[in-house]
Amino acid sequence: MNILITGASGLIGSHLGPFLQDQGHRVWKLKRGAPAPGSPSWDPVAGAIDLEPAGALDAVIHLAGENVAQPWKRAVRKRIRESRVNSTRLLAEKLAHLPRKPKVLICASATGFYGNRGDELLDEQSLPGHGFLPEICREWEGAAEAAEDVGIRVVYLRFGIVLSPKGGALKRMLPIFKWGLGGKLGNGHYYWSWIALEDVLGVVVHVLANDSLSGPINTVTPFPVTNAEFTRALAKAVKRPAFLAVPPFVLEVLLGQMADEVLLCSFRVMPARLIQSGFHFKYPSLNSAFSRLLNES
Repeated sequence: MNILITGASGLIGSHLGPFLQDQGHRVWKLKRGAPAPGSPSWDPVAGAIDLEPAGALDAVIHLAGENVAQPWKRAVRKRIRESRVNSTRLLAEKLAHLPRKPKVLICASATGFYGNRGDELLDEQSLPGHGFLPEICREWEGAAEAAEDVGIRVVYLRFGIVLSPKGGALKRMLPIFKWGLGGKLGNGHYYWSWIALEDVLGVVVHVLANDSLSGPINTVTPFPVTNAEFTRALAKAVKRPAFLAVPPFVLEVLLGQMADEVLLCSFRVMPARLIQSGFHFKYPSLNSAFSRLLNES
């Protein structure tokens, strides 16, 4: 397949590109700024995009977006919205007007779509939640409408916490836990839905190969855990104690609304559609994931 990836330098994209190439696919990276000769490029802020160097595309995987793991000041909120909503709309409209359209557009989304729902078990049929992050996720997914309207199969991968010692949340947490300073957040009762990076790559290949899959796909394992369970498992994996607890008000003072909607938010999400479609997780349990991942760090 001839595949285009945005956000190719991020945690998922930097591993996905080589993974797909190893499987025999041709992979193009859609980059910002002055393009290298013969390379596709774009400038989402300016509304400019050039896909011609990539030729006829079979699939597009859209992963680009501003990191949400930072205090949501006004300028940051603007960047988060524009980097997700505007870039998705620009890309979808461009694909919709190509003479030969790709068969599938896979867009990143997030379990933040569901908002804080406590112990409620959530699947792809669950309604969206309330708050900044659910609002962004709704707009983000809705921005691909132009591609759907012309018959392109559009899939939204609602990512939970993607675990890898090479980036994301786990990379930031590992040094703290290895020093014996790790601990739960508040009472630790918040559900965290997660997935190992290797399984994310498998999900993408599964979606590319299954024409029946479209719409939202919860990209998490079938076994969400509470923050307290996550903390205990990570501490056990690095053979260190984890007796400390971070008071919620400290996180709220440091990170504001981001802490309330991400770190102290409960997402008990199930990958119902992946299970129904026969996807096999290599690392369904947290202990098996940590056992594998920490051997890589």
